[in-house]
Amino acid sequence: MKFQSKTTMTQILDTLFAVYVKRVPDVKKITDAMVRKGMVTNQNEIINDHVAFRTMGVPHLGIASFEKIFLRHGYQRKEFYHFEAKKLDAYWFAPPTPDLPRVFISELKVDQLSVSTQNIIRSYTDTVTSDPVDALNLEDAAAVATYFQTPLWELPTLEDYELLLKESEYAAWVIYNRYYLNHYTISVHALPEPFNQLEAFNAFLKEIGIQLNTSGGEIKTSGDQLLRQSSSVANMVRASFANQKSRDIAGSYVEFAERSPLPEFAHLKNSELRREHRREGFETANADRIFESTFTSQLKK
Repeated sequence: MKFQSKTTMTQILDTLFAVYVKRVPDVKKITDAMVRKGMVTNQNEIINDHVAFRTMGVPHLGIASFEKIFLRHGYQRKEFYHFEAKKLDAYWFAPPTPDLPRVFISELKVDQLSVSTQNIIRSYTDTVTSDPVDALNLEDAAAVATYFQTPLWELPTLEDYELLLKESEYAAWVIYNRYYLNHYTISVHALPEPFNQLEAFNAFLKEIGIQLNTSGGEIKTSGDQLLRQSSSVANMVRASFANQKSRDIAGSYVEFAERSPLPEFAHLKNSELRREHRREGFETANADRIFESTFTSQLKK
């Protein structure tokens, strides 16, 4: 991911990505194989379609808190999405310049969960008594980047994690992983033929041993057929819980997006197409399945 300028936002994203790469071995595995295939010459040539974060919908946290970081640096809040079964809300945020990725922030509607699950979550999050983003200097890239890696509540017990896992795998993921980058997304349509289509790119991924999320099919397609998405299954990480217990849990993953030209720009050559010519935003049904990249149903295949 190469940015045109070194703004505070690009510095924040660079730091987040460096931590993410260490936690998600699939990133380097995919990049190295793309270089060998001649798709790119290095990581900087990969265009990042979007990055995603997960949050808890409780007082002082959630989207209302987290979005302040991006709004301060020129991002604009766009469409709202609701995921009924998973009890999630989300917005996506458009970047101020085309070299920056879109941002997708989701939030667990904690008050819609069972009382016992709410009690577990709030036993941790109730220790946050004011919005932590308000205490940050949002122009200090190092401070903001550190915030993404800073625990906002105590380390959960393994028992609490496993109880959350039974009702909301999203809740379990956030209670342990907090604000780590959930995924970054390779813009497949920007790659050379034939890898600029997901069928060929997914075949390449499977050849190098990347396990794909099969919920709803390997390729999730929007109703207008203009946004197609795939994702890897999350890499497992060894998690250390309170009381010296540990287990392997879902970490983060990689997504792959193919955005087709809007009908009025379909006549343009690939070399003429810019971001504004292609399908924007997201699709609820697609995102609903992509969330499952960290779910047990995909991890245990």
